[in-house]
Amino acid sequence: MSNKIPTPHNAAKYGQIAKTVLMAGDPLRAQFMAEKYLENPVQYNNVRGMLGFTGTCKGKQISIQGHGMGIPSIGIYTYELFNFYEVERIIRVGSAGALQPDMKIGDIVIGLGACTNSNYANQYNLGGTFAPIADFELTEKAVQEAEKLGLRYKVGNLYSSDTFYDDDQNSLSRWQKMGVLAIEMEAAALYMNAARAGKKALTLCTISDCPFTGEATSVEQRQTGFTNMMEVAVGIVEVMNNE
Repeated sequence: MSNKIPTPHNAAKYGQIAKTVLMAGDPLRAQFMAEKYLENPVQYNNVRGMLGFTGTCKGKQISIQGHGMGIPSIGIYTYELFNFYEVERIIRVGSAGALQPDMKIGDIVIGLGACTNSNYANQYNLGGTFAPIADFELTEKAVQEAEKLGLRYKVGNLYSSDTFYDDDQNSLSRWQKMGVLAIEMEAAALYMNAARAGKKALTLCTISDCPFTGEATSVEQRQTGFTNMMEVAVGIVEVMNNE
């Protein structure tokens, strides 16, 4: 147990957060998930509006928390969960922009790896390029859950960008050429924090927009409409809890 809790970003006391945490960038999506999937959810955090809840799902304890936008934000929250609250696995449920032409709004991306333009890995002084990847067990179970539910999904690389508004108008087409499936802003830091802490992580994303076509979902759809992805995440936890 860490002596650094509660932290400047999380009001939870030790033991209030489950070993498995589902995380969403939007804290209102986290709240929606907690109300929809958890039995008797209890809010443990509202510092900076980053809501966190713990409850049970089929008798097993689960936590659901927001992580904010971008690598610096998820870097803080997941570092604290892994290292201060002794969380063992984090599954991020987020939105992403499609980079491949055969991907449609609502498709699910299971992030096997995460490319990035961030310098987050520089802190490790590796002397090379680190390849952030998901935990295989969580990835395998995500595929099984998506298959069981009959969902459209792809497994592959995400692009975790530090910039939402990129001055280089051609950058996405270059990532597209490398077979990267979708752009989001957090998976790389999550995977690096998990690797450094010896923990497990996975990112699931629902395609919310298509940058090359201009298609996009509404704010409300992004908060409460991506239930297929949520069902996959909750299904993973249920399977693992029953093993």
